[in-house]
Amino acid sequence: MLLTISTDRRPATDLGYLLHKHPAKLQSFPLAFGSAEVFYLTATDERCTAALMLNIDPVALVRRQAGAVSIEQYVNDRPYVASSLLSVAIAQVFGSALGGRCAGRPELATERLPLQATIAALPCRGGDELLRRLFEPLGYELWIERRGLDAAFPQWGHSDLHTVTLRAHCTLSTLLNHLYVLIPVLDNEKHYWVGDEEVDKLLRHGGEWLARHPERELIATRYLKYQRSLAKTALSQLREQDDEAAGPEDEPSDDPREEAGERKLSLHEQRHGFVLAALEARSARSVVDLGCGEGRLLKSLMKQTKIARVIGVDVSSRALEIAESNLKLDRLPPKQRERIRLVQGSLLYRDRRLERGGDIAGETGVDAAVLCEVIEHVEPSRLAAVERVVFECIAAPLVVVTTPNREYNVMWESLPAGAARHRDHRFEWTRAEFADWCGRVAQRFGYEFETRGVGEAGVSATGHEVGCPTQAGVFRRAH
Repeated sequence: MLLTISTDRRPATDLGYLLHKHPAKLQSFPLAFGSAEVFYLTATDERCTAALMLNIDPVALVRRQAGAVSIEQYVNDRPYVASSLLSVAIAQVFGSALGGRCAGRPELATERLPLQATIAALPCRGGDELLRRLFEPLGYELWIERRGLDAAFPQWGHSDLHTVTLRAHCTLSTLLNHLYVLIPVLDNEKHYWVGDEEVDKLLRHGGEWLARHPERELIATRYLKYQRSLAKTALSQLREQDDEAAGPEDEPSDDPREEAGERKLSLHEQRHGFVLAALEARSARSVVDLGCGEGRLLKSLMKQTKIARVIGVDVSSRALEIAESNLKLDRLPPKQRERIRLVQGSLLYRDRRLERGGDIAGETGVDAAVLCEVIEHVEPSRLAAVERVVFECIAAPLVVVTTPNREYNVMWESLPAGAARHRDHRFEWTRAEFADWCGRVAQRFGYEFETRGVGEAGVSATGHEVGCPTQAGVFRRAH
């Protein structure tokens, strides 16, 4: 089982920093099902190729299984064919690169590189068509060679194995996450037990790009071994990430105005509209979107001609890469391109670049900071750190925060009682809890505030008024 990764970006040996594997060494790593070897086929300034080779022990695989075993579990093609075991090896051997971290050269982790990956024997019963449906929407060029059953007997025809080469201009982390998810999708003999933990892995490694993939249902279903309940959970979370979650305010309407072109706004469009109105009311000309993700709000901000400077901040380098693509920054006229900056950073730590006098915020600082559906993704124990970064360090005159209203969750029939709207939400507040938080923050940092509802208010089946699906807080610095 062999995977090679190459780049010709000079100096190409920087690939060694990204993989945390020295080009001059042969390194071996023990795995539960055998071992993995990492070595370099080429290591020059012009081109560098790293190889990950798995040595699978069929006996070790069988020992991990409970119950009776048959002879085919000892004698099979697992040692030679790319499978879900390769994903395990990627996570264990290239874990830092998979997570977008590079201790020796941190700037490399966010740099888009010309990368090529080749998998020597990739099983795919769907053939070339399925491989292209999975990889081409992600921006890859593919070269596919179908393998024969036996070179000595060409009349036997072709096997389901393909040698696949992928080429793209992306971060190494992006490439590895795509492989981590999609290789098990093609593996009909997955080695792992499927449960909630696998849903978490799928969302963690695929959520930011899988939410928009045209084959996301096929990917989720096959990755989760056709477990319908788990696939449904994963797809529900992906739809929420893509702001397509089906709720009462998004369902088709019989209102004749819609036939006349007055389409009902989705919830995320209403959130963005609320944010833009709050910024316009205070004549904000410089705005930082904290936790900007894939850049949906940034796109709306760039359309506002009165806003002269837009800053997008996110901890995820992959999200920023997608945002850059969605915003088509490479195609913007120079003056438009100068209006926007994308910055990798964490809300948990002070970043002087975003403060008044900082390299990015400038001498006057920013007029407004926005956290749109962000705080609920922060562990409650770390929320105080975010509060200090936003309200004390950045200290914009205007801060706009939106977050889900937990009371409204009963309006989603598909959402189990007590469950959060998104698997990554660390908490969701009632209206009273949100108002209490706003009051404490405003008092601590010298702001005035008001809370609003965003979206259409609902009434539960029991007749209780549950408020709007989203709640917002608008903070203005007290003078």
